[in-house]
Amino acid sequence: MGTGRQYSLLGDAELDEGAVWEAVLDPAVAELGEIVWIVDLNRQSLDRIVPGIAADRLQGMFAAAGWQTITLKYGHLLEGLFERPGGAALRRRIDGMANPEYQRLLRCDAGELRDRLPGDGPDAGRVAELVRGVDDAELTAAIGNLGGHDLRALDGAFAAIEDDRPTVIFAYTVKGHGLATRGHPQNHSALLTDAQMRELAARTGCDLDDPWRPFADGGAAGRLCLETAERLDRREAAGSAPPALPADMGRTPSGTATTQAALGKVLLDLTRGAPEAARRIVTVSPDVSSTTNLGGWVNKVGVWSPRERRDWFADDGETILHWKETPAGRHIELGIAEVNLVGLLGELGASWSRWGQPLLPIGVVYDPFVERALEPWSYGIYAGGQSILVGTPSGVSLAPEGGAHQSIKTPSIGLEQPGCVAYEPAFAIDTEWVLLACLARLGRPDGRSAYLRLSTRPVDQNLAAVPADPAARERRRRQVVAGAYALARAADPVVTIAVQGAVVPEALRAAERLDAMGLAADVVCVTSADLLYRALRARQGHDDAESWILEQVFPADRATPLVTVLDGHPHTLSFLGTVNRVPTTGLGVTGFGQSGSLEDVYRHHGLDAESIVGAALDLVD
Repeated sequence: MGTGRQYSLLGDAELDEGAVWEAVLDPAVAELGEIVWIVDLNRQSLDRIVPGIAADRLQGMFAAAGWQTITLKYGHLLEGLFERPGGAALRRRIDGMANPEYQRLLRCDAGELRDRLPGDGPDAGRVAELVRGVDDAELTAAIGNLGGHDLRALDGAFAAIEDDRPTVIFAYTVKGHGLATRGHPQNHSALLTDAQMRELAARTGCDLDDPWRPFADGGAAGRLCLETAERLDRREAAGSAPPALPADMGRTPSGTATTQAALGKVLLDLTRGAPEAARRIVTVSPDVSSTTNLGGWVNKVGVWSPRERRDWFADDGETILHWKETPAGRHIELGIAEVNLVGLLGELGASWSRWGQPLLPIGVVYDPFVERALEPWSYGIYAGGQSILVGTPSGVSLAPEGGAHQSIKTPSIGLEQPGCVAYEPAFAIDTEWVLLACLARLGRPDGRSAYLRLSTRPVDQNLAAVPADPAARERRRRQVVAGAYALARAADPVVTIAVQGAVVPEALRAAERLDAMGLAADVVCVTSADLLYRALRARQGHDDAESWILEQVFPADRATPLVTVLDGHPHTLSFLGTVNRVPTTGLGVTGFGQSGSLEDVYRHHGLDAESIVGAALDLVD
């Protein structure tokens, strides 16, 4: 279906990972004829010889998922012995023995093999008679002659690969093949001696004292290396730069809106205002497109599928989300498999360096499930994949849904994740500016990933007080992208409230109540605790980030006791007290599971206006 195959080499123990089977079973995978997995079936883990790898069961699971399965168990030396008198008995004997017993045979000389191979079963006599007639060198070579090391067998397997479905090749191998440590239970951490290294170098035509010596000029191997280098250089030179993105779409949202809904709105705006950039955007979702406000985007750009499928509900006027599946679709729908989602994000986000064609991938998951996919997400960033992960809905602000969908730790995870900038905007305009800035950082050598924590809480957009003056609006936008801005300034403040995300209305109400008591309060809206922490580290000489945002938002001449508040763990913002070394109280969420009205849940966790007022009074008393 494509222009070339994608080969992956994986160990047999990696098939223990459940996310592998989530990927194998995805319906779209069965139609990808470009995929070839080669499973290195050496039957060893890091600590031991795995006692029972049921290869037949694994093959059946792949076959049931629509994969072509090819097994390379024995090489031509062993197959030759199987064709001799008694060979069928020898095959039954080797097929039937446990993995540790077979691995022990790899450590035996010819005499020990003749003693051990026959065993004590009904075939023992026939096996003993066969091995007596095999010379020592042939016998010791044959016992470790598995299909994964046999070039003739491998050639036959690759020639048999079909193009209309994915293929898995089970290649039986010996860990440490050709080395003195072959088959040893603890060979994963074993080191060869100098003498063993030199023997290996001599046997393979290498020079231990000059290990990077190139192949001889004019040879086939040397020509292949040169041609490959030239091809890779041409691919890198032909790479395209990411498309230009606007910094501001020019709208000023009004009325009531959520940051989650703003995500879908910005994506649709880009299809009209920046179509070249929009064509590079690929969204990925684990079966939550409609509940995370991607419906309009999906209707506009379609769903990716290896082949076009008919939308049987296209003529149904009551169907809002239209599932138009084509190879040109730019939304990829997965099952409920967050680990696969972030794995796909990592690959899509690496297209700029691997293929010279930058994509702008955005993955949307329910925020608490960011933790479920944290390790592969982090690895994808480390490996150079640049993407945007959106966690929504988030926090206890979705109170009626109860504990299962309430996230607490994700704000600090975003702050602590290297190679990624984390944001939690409070307003739709903040979401737009942040998303556009994050998209502009993707697909380039100096690019980076982003994590956006969004909410389904409706918020009055007039509270954002977006400046009408173009220069002031641009100043606000730069501050939003840099991590924070002053939302309300008092003439003579005695306390500052730093608030992040959905609880901004509570912070503003608390400031109004404090003002009525004669205690004026500044309100700072934090859009990125992550960037503020980096700015603080830069000021202290520990980071190369810019620190100007701290001087603009937390100037020393306005330093007052500080209350921090967010719908997440309070320690996320606790560092802000060190910016000006002021007394600080952190409000947030340290437990979850309660459901009820938003007001009741906020009150329970101390996120309501009364709790903020109380914390401020305690600081200024």
